[in-house]
Amino acid sequence: MEIILKEDIIGLGYKNDIVNVKNGYGRNYLIPTGKAVIASPSAKKILAENLRQQAHKLAALKAEAEKKAEALNGVALEIVAKVAVTGHLYGSVNAATVAEELAKKGIEVDRKIVTMRDIKKVGDYEAVVHFHKEVEVKVPVRVVAENAPVAAPVEEKAPVVETEAVAEEETQEA
Repeated sequence: MEIILKEDIIGLGYKNDIVNVKNGYGRNYLIPTGKAVIASPSAKKILAENLRQQAHKLAALKAEAEKKAEALNGVALEIVAKVAVTGHLYGSVNAATVAEELAKKGIEVDRKIVTMRDIKKVGDYEAVVHFHKEVEVKVPVRVVAENAPVAAPVEEKAPVVETEAVAEEETQEA
């Protein structure tokens, strides 16, 4: 089913895009909620005329989105979370968490325009902020443990391995 989107839907398309969706998704969700209309020939003509008349406004929206994107260039987030011994997080870091961290840095971003998969381990990841159809910014996200420095556990494990090796040597000598 071919439809015209009336608003941005992350993962599907942006406002005024003509997209193909499965019949049930279009008929049972998108059209009844007002997020889309059927892309009939007359609707396509109306869309083309509206886009032609709104070209100036669309250029201004894109310029504004690029200005917001410039504020995010060079920004890297470091999120501190509670971590189990195995390196797994208690809970997860998601788009809402990234939006909160950006707000702490003075950059207001709606959590709905941030896409990333939920993070459940310590490490380096990437979040994508969609300001406009053609303007997206990738923000590096580093998740670190709350109180444990990374080097300390490695030093503790090394002597344990040595004592096991010494114990094995003693049993072989006897």
